[in-house]
Amino acid sequence: MREDEDRDDVNESSQQWDRRAFLGTAALAGAALAACAGSGGSEGDVQSRAVKLTPGPKQAPEGGLLKAGLVGCGGRGTGAAIDFLRAGPSLELTALADVFPDRITDCRQQVLERTGVELPDEKVFVGFDAYRQVIDAGVDIVLLATPPHFRPEHFRAAIEAGKHVFMEKPLAVDPMGIRSILETGRLADEMGLNVVTGTQRRHQRSYIETYNRIADGAIGDIVAARCYWNQGQLWYREREPRWSDMEFMIRDWVNWQWLSGDHIVEQHVHNLDVINWFTQSHPVKAVGCGGRARRVTGDQYDYFAVDYELENGLHVQSMCRQVDGCVNNVSEFVVGTRGSSNCANTIYDSSGQVAWRYGEEKEGAPAPDDNSPYVQEHVDLVTVIRGGQRINETVNTATSTLVAIMGRNSAYSGREVHWDELMESEMRLGPTEYAMGPVNVKATIPLPGA
Repeated sequence: MREDEDRDDVNESSQQWDRRAFLGTAALAGAALAACAGSGGSEGDVQSRAVKLTPGPKQAPEGGLLKAGLVGCGGRGTGAAIDFLRAGPSLELTALADVFPDRITDCRQQVLERTGVELPDEKVFVGFDAYRQVIDAGVDIVLLATPPHFRPEHFRAAIEAGKHVFMEKPLAVDPMGIRSILETGRLADEMGLNVVTGTQRRHQRSYIETYNRIADGAIGDIVAARCYWNQGQLWYREREPRWSDMEFMIRDWVNWQWLSGDHIVEQHVHNLDVINWFTQSHPVKAVGCGGRARRVTGDQYDYFAVDYELENGLHVQSMCRQVDGCVNNVSEFVVGTRGSSNCANTIYDSSGQVAWRYGEEKEGAPAPDDNSPYVQEHVDLVTVIRGGQRINETVNTATSTLVAIMGRNSAYSGREVHWDELMESEMRLGPTEYAMGPVNVKATIPLPGA
């Protein structure tokens, strides 16, 4: 795992974002990446009517020079920049932005050591407005990898400037941020721009091939699902005396609600997104619980357990935890009327025996030589740009992010939280002005039932 790791009327936004509009596989609209809908299954089989996918090429095709600028030079941003440079020929990283000069220095050094690319000083920008300088630096693609609180503002600026975008998940930390993201995603469509998000499992060949077989009816209709991201303690930063509130919080961002959304949003969104994808739906309500036992900084929980319910009554068991010394599990699982699957690479028959496993279609065949999915998502973005095709994953990942927010809000409050109330919510986390100084956010741990 890598270390990182609002102008519309509310009612109008809710109406424009129909619950079924997000069905994720249709977002890959180019023929090189998406196959035609329909699979010859029975008319009554819901799964057989899903869109099927063809994995993208292992390297982007030749084409004109594409220049990228990176906003957010931490571990994930540096990784994204390197992954972009490895995606194909004639790709350049030409500008960097971060609020901390030392992060830029570290990023430049890693990019140089791992790719041989050296960025000139005049293309390096520092500060809260540095993202605008990157956007204006003659780039074609903007890579957004700051803490997710800043994503809606940065995404809008990049799209309004006519840039293609790769942005990391999650896409926001609150409902107002999600509505902003959706509005900007619609603008990207109107402008013919491409957007790929950091849900790399949707670009991973083993997941795609497993999904296609389930879409063909391999396990029948999905009737239950579960997903997990249980791991040890994530990284944190102890405050140094010279740091202001803002500097400390941003350097320690994965531990603060307003910056990360809490780990159910920042990290577990991956697993929730897979369940949305495979069920071709999303939860409409949630009842969750959670708490804090071991965390030493910030105002987040250490663990969550959420019972999600879809519109058709299907339940999803969701669990995530960041505590050392406990059982770990990062996975997804769906159960159907005729079998089950781990979503990643294996399908089981109704008796629990392996019916298919990725890479074993022929006895003795070697496992496929696949790209890292972190590289593949950039391959797919560059491929559609050069091929004149279209990809916009905004709605998919905004949907999954809001599902995670729904579970978080239920656990924080102890209430049953509904999708429609979030689509109308005015909740916004964090300050509205950014400067290295005091921040009016107290480390208050949510208390359910209060």
